[in-house]
Amino acid sequence: MDIVIRQAAPGEYDGLGEITAQAYLQDGLLDFGESDAYLDELRAVAERAAAADVLVAVDDDHLLGGVTFVPSGGPMADIAQPGEAEIRMLAVAREARGKGAGEALVRACVDRARATAGCTAVVLSTQGTMHAAHRIYGRLGFTRTPDRDWNPLPELDDITLLTYELTL
Repeated sequence: MDIVIRQAAPGEYDGLGEITAQAYLQDGLLDFGESDAYLDELRAVAERAAAADVLVAVDDDHLLGGVTFVPSGGPMADIAQPGEAEIRMLAVAREARGKGAGEALVRACVDRARATAGCTAVVLSTQGTMHAAHRIYGRLGFTRTPDRDWNPLPELDDITLLTYELTL
């Protein structure tokens, strides 16, 4: 498989939105399933692309997955502090998993962060059950930052996102 990572084209936004939504739904990552409000955000690739860099992994023009890269200080950042880039909404289609697309997307984000003036780290949030993603982060040198773990829905006690950081 020859995986190419590049900027998402507008004609791919709907497809990537559906890949992202289905990845979260099929893996049981949305507490409220089909009625989860976050599902709309996952599908809103055009809005993300207007505020951040949306990258896709493709093989012979077949969309495998994507990620949102938030440069230092970007409006889509959840946890990034000044001088940090953030990785968000990494998703790979179920049929493309295990072939290196996820790792290639994370590597591309790290490369972009290194090329961003003043960027000293890459940070991200992940769910505790995203074990394959955790393995990728570990292989690439990310370390856990439990002091930055957070709850995106404070009104619900049982949601905690784990955080990771890669110092550049």
